[in-house]
Amino acid sequence: MAGRGPAPKPDAERRRRNAPPVATSTVTPDNELRGPALPDTVSWPEPTLRWWQTWRESPQAQTFTATDWDFLLDTALLHADYWNGARGVAGELRLRVAKYGATPEDRARLRMQITDESSAPDGAPSTPAAPAKDAAARRARLLKVVDGDEATG
Repeated sequence: MAGRGPAPKPDAERRRRNAPPVATSTVTPDNELRGPALPDTVSWPEPTLRWWQTWRESPQAQTFTATDWDFLLDTALLHADYWNGARGVAGELRLRVAKYGATPEDRARLRMQITDESSAPDGAPSTPAAPAKDAAARRARLLKVVDGDEATG
């Protein structure tokens, strides 16, 4: 199965602190319905109707342009084919939805964060906290002193 390799680590966990090539974009859910409805010229399976509705309500939809919606409509046709039994389209479908940030890994690769305004105090957008790392503890764990008797061999 083709892929693009592992998702990048969060900036706080990177060993090299070079500036990221692309800034991370942040979107906050606003519960607005965006994009066009699916055309009536196709008999859409129920899972595809739900899938399209999910994309229209997704935080990522705030960033979609007209060409993004056109590409997503083509992807909806593949989604409908998949649910109608054409399993051969699964790989292409997976690659296409990854371009929109369908999974947390896809969003990490796109350097996109979705924040949750409701969990932040005073309505300020919250961001996922990076795990705290104690550099001294890490160094101590990695740089173990080896007893002279054990260092033979």
